[in-house]
Amino acid sequence: MAIFTGAGVAIVTPFHEDGSMNYEKFAGLIEFQIENGTDAIIVCGTTGEASTLSHEEHLDAIGFCVKQVAGRVPVVAGTGSNCTETAVYLSTEAEKLGADGLLVVSPYYNKATQKGLYTHFKAIADSVKIPVLLYNIQGRTGVNIAPETIVKLWREVDNIVGVKEASGNISQIAKIMQLSGGEIDLYSGNDDQIVPILSLGGKGVISVLSNVAPKETHDMCQLYFDGKVTESAKEQLRAIPLIDALFCEVNPIPVKAAVNMMGLGAGPLRLPLTEMEDAHKEVLHKAMVDYGILK
Repeated sequence: MAIFTGAGVAIVTPFHEDGSMNYEKFAGLIEFQIENGTDAIIVCGTTGEASTLSHEEHLDAIGFCVKQVAGRVPVVAGTGSNCTETAVYLSTEAEKLGADGLLVVSPYYNKATQKGLYTHFKAIADSVKIPVLLYNIQGRTGVNIAPETIVKLWREVDNIVGVKEASGNISQIAKIMQLSGGEIDLYSGNDDQIVPILSLGGKGVISVLSNVAPKETHDMCQLYFDGKVTESAKEQLRAIPLIDALFCEVNPIPVKAAVNMMGLGAGPLRLPLTEMEDAHKEVLHKAMVDYGILK
């Protein structure tokens, strides 16, 4: 059984102005998501600025999220690293903290071979009992997990259950589904490809858009599952201008600005990410008004 189906939010990590973790606002963001129908919380991913968190902060954020959610929806913890030993440590600790599953990004900077990727992911999955999702995003890591490697891991490692695909390459994504007989748990990693990936048998999306439009993103998936494909596609297309605005600078710069515009208190970014350019803020604000989440 899939960890979740539908729209899981890749939730932002809120900070105080001094850069420390803001757990009061984090609790509020989690409640906002659950109240608006999100299907899962993905904590400490790219959107959560995990790469700027210390190991202690990283694990504290996972533990806090698990406690706040209290079993109402699944919690998937981002525990990837370019160091296998570190990824194993974060993964085993996240399991102890009660995470329902793990999202493990391909090792960045090292540019491992496909053999290295297989060995890396297998070592991490073998260290835990909870289900693991691979995360393929070559644009950030410098390496692509080949469809053959993804499916080999899925077939040979019992708790590797699926993949978050953010390559943007629909042909590659179709190949993953063809090689797995359509049985691997596939999630879109790109908000502008939710419906196309559902059409290939996807289980849903791990979404940036859901930070500001959780109900709409959930509904987009649910409409598809209910057989209302035309309506689902309309929702996908309606969201494109907002999605484009949320990625007009590198994620999570725009989405944190958007969450702040909504008064939800995401706070500042941590360096090396910097605040959004004013011209881009205007574009984002207009897109949010046009979509109906700001007045």
